[in-house]
Amino acid sequence: MLLEGEPVFTAYVVVGVAAIVAHAGIAVADLLRARFVLANSAEVGVPASWLPWLAGLKAAGAAGLLAGLLGAGPLGTAAAAGLVLFFAGALAAHVRARVFHNIAFPLGYLALNTAALVLGVAA
Repeated sequence: MLLEGEPVFTAYVVVGVAAIVAHAGIAVADLLRARFVLANSAEVGVPASWLPWLAGLKAAGAAGLLAGLLGAGPLGTAAAAGLVLFFAGALAAHVRARVFHNIAFPLGYLALNTAALVLGVAA
């Protein structure tokens, strides 16, 4: 079944905006070294010194998704693909460290980015 038409574009916009807001929010939390970010990073073995870099990647992904929504389709696609890879890595870090009590967060981000990627390509 081929996805096409206005409903797909509408879904792309809704998912894209949700992803932008989610990534911008978590990037700010990383930069502010929120307590939950520091605790999670320590649990999965990510040094706190990496947080500004990780925040930058998330913010760049959000900016790329926004550019995609504003007409730069290939940039939006690249951003979504990069975020899929980023959160696949986050998921792997959780599994490697056997931290499963909050694995829903990287899974949720992974699902959101996968949806943004698929809908962006289809739109």
